[in-house]
Amino acid sequence: MVMGTAALTMLAIPTNAHAVGIACGGGVSTGRVAVNGCISAQRGSVGAFPSREMTAYIKARNTGTKGLNVSYEAFSRPDGGSWAKVGTGRAYVGAGQEIGPVEVGSTTRVCAPVRVEIRVHARADGAAWSGWSPASTKQCQT
Repeated sequence: MVMGTAALTMLAIPTNAHAVGIACGGGVSTGRVAVNGCISAQRGSVGAFPSREMTAYIKARNTGTKGLNVSYEAFSRPDGGSWAKVGTGRAYVGAGQEIGPVEVGSTTRVCAPVRVEIRVHARADGAAWSGWSPASTKQCQT
C-alpha cells in the first residue's frame, strides 16, 4: 500500500561525514510500519577511475501500539539493468518509534553517465512484504 508520493527528501548523514547526503523515496507500508528507501553516493576511485559508492538505507516508523521486528532488504540496478541484492537486515522498532536512516548495503560503481536506482522493501512480524520504496541518483553528479 503506498502511503505517499515518491518525492525525494535530503537528510543529513548520521555517521558518514564524507557523503553529501541521503535522498529518500516514497513511502510504503507493511502492517503498522511505514517504510522509506534511501540512497547516498560517496566519491571514491577504483584505480585511476573515479567511482561512487552507492549505499542503500531504510527508514521505518511503527504507527502501532506494540513493538515489532522488521526484516528488510535492498536491491540496486544501473540504468534499467538487472536488480541485484545489496543487503538485508532486521531491526526492532518500538511502538510509535522511528528508526533510520539505517544502512542496508552498498555497491561501488565506476563513474558512468547512468542513473542508479535503489529499492527497499520490508516485512513486519506477521505482515506481508511491503511494496517497493524507490530512491535514485544520477551516478556521477557533482
